[in-house]
Amino acid sequence: MGSKLSVDESVRVVIVGGGFAGIAAANQLKSHEIPFVLVDMKDCFHHNVGALRASVESGFAKKTLISYKDSYQDSFKQSKVIGINLETQNVVLESNEELHFSHLIIATGSVGPFPGKIAIITNRDAAIQMYEDLVTEVQKAKHVVVVGGGAAGVEMAAEVKTDYPEKEVTLIHSKVALADVELKPCVRSAIKEILLKKGVRLILGQKVANLNELTPNVVQDTMEIHLDKDPEVITADLLLCCTGININSSCYINVFGDKVASNGALKVNDFLQVDGYSNIYAVGDCADLKEPKMAYSAALHANIAVTNIINSLLGKPLKQYKTGPVTMLLSMGRNDGVGQFNGFYMGKMLVTKAKSRDIFVSKSWNNMGQKMPK
Repeated sequence: MGSKLSVDESVRVVIVGGGFAGIAAANQLKSHEIPFVLVDMKDCFHHNVGALRASVESGFAKKTLISYKDSYQDSFKQSKVIGINLETQNVVLESNEELHFSHLIIATGSVGPFPGKIAIITNRDAAIQMYEDLVTEVQKAKHVVVVGGGAAGVEMAAEVKTDYPEKEVTLIHSKVALADVELKPCVRSAIKEILLKKGVRLILGQKVANLNELTPNVVQDTMEIHLDKDPEVITADLLLCCTGININSSCYINVFGDKVASNGALKVNDFLQVDGYSNIYAVGDCADLKEPKMAYSAALHANIAVTNIINSLLGKPLKQYKTGPVTMLLSMGRNDGVGQFNGFYMGKMLVTKAKSRDIFVSKSWNNMGQKMPK
């Protein structure tokens, strides 16, 4: 825990976005008793690292959704941010309310398809029900097709096959190599071996030609899936989409001009300040950094941003953020996994113990000062 920092009444940090970076920043500010407001559209933090297991295991979803209000009380506001006024230093909410900031942390993250992300504005109970409904669909399905073979796709296929080994599972990926390009070849090879050993059929180097015509997450009899390079028609009854994510730039895309990169992320300096703005930080997925988009990195960003806010208030030098060797652990079902830590290969035993058993959900509950439900 941090020590209380004595600041004048003009200091108020606004955090836009309550993902892994947002809550890491909020927790650190709270520990130093620095006034802040966390703004998010949902009423709860979504530990989306565990979303794939919540899609196959009934009762797991409630462990992945953690109330903001219970952790931050009056320092949380549920709303959509529709704009940022740089001249007045106000964040504009959908209700037209404006929140004044002395420092701003933009942590809007990324958007993608359900079940990996929750795209719609919702509350905790509704979100839990969305996952419970999907569990029911997975249980009914005989042949599940997972589209996308990045980190989320390979984990999704492994989760389904682990809990329901009797089901037919096919993974379709547009590239030949699986998972993240930043991973060592031996890690990516191990991922492929695990999936094949579990009985997952792999269709690599091809796209689903009629993806826009298909309805995901709902069992449908004789769903026909067409490939872009192969005349074969795959017949399945459930489609799970784990395709790529996009930066959530809607609240700032029209504000920062050329400080927005082509992918929608914000250009930052070595201190994670948005270029040209000493009191505005971008952290997590929306920071334009050459590294994989991961919860692990997001928390590191938040730590740097809050440390630099504190240092700026105390007149101390700012701390640089330096990207290091890639750390990424992939849970391949609760009893298997593979990955790398600081660039070094990590095998089944270590990854299973570190991540696969509970997907870090207990850590998020502890970080937010709450007790995880059983």
